[in-house]
Amino acid sequence: MGNDEERYRRFLDGDDNGLIEIIDEYHEGMSLYLNSIVNNISLAEDIMQDTFVKLALKKPAYKGKCSFKTWLFTIARNCAIDHLRKEKKISRLSLDEDLQIPIVTDTEKEFLKEEQKLELYRAMKRLNPDYYQVLYLMYFEDLDTSDIARIMHKAKRQVSDLVFRARKSLKTELERKGFIYEKY
Repeated sequence: MGNDEERYRRFLDGDDNGLIEIIDEYHEGMSLYLNSIVNNISLAEDIMQDTFVKLALKKPAYKGKCSFKTWLFTIARNCAIDHLRKEKKISRLSLDEDLQIPIVTDTEKEFLKEEQKLELYRAMKRLNPDYYQVLYLMYFEDLDTSDIARIMHKAKRQVSDLVFRARKSLKTELERKGFIYEKY
């Protein structure tokens, strides 16, 4: 992962392969993360592409205050929220909101090959969107609470509380489906 900063620097210096390598590394995971925000995989893929277009055209400065992945996912999250604002669909994580459980696409199936991860992913999609986002970033993108806090624009303590509540909710959801959740 330390190569990402070097890849981005190469891109900024004129080597387009640097950006291509970054896109290859992050496009699938970013699409799935963005899907947790917009709840539409096609739209998530469009926003993922917009994120990389923004990177290519605007060439924002990476200052190294966090990991490159955290910085990149924060840009993607901001693009998703901007899109939702433009569409006037921003109902930030309302508990009253009816959540539609999307059908798992072939891209998601390929990314989540192991059956256990697939079932975990399905159970997570039935959770509150904040819970889903924090668990996805933690378990599928392997980010720590400080990185997640930066991406979600929350305090570290808020993320820790979210993780606790999300795990508890996930445990209940998995047990309801007959699975034993051992990591809790």
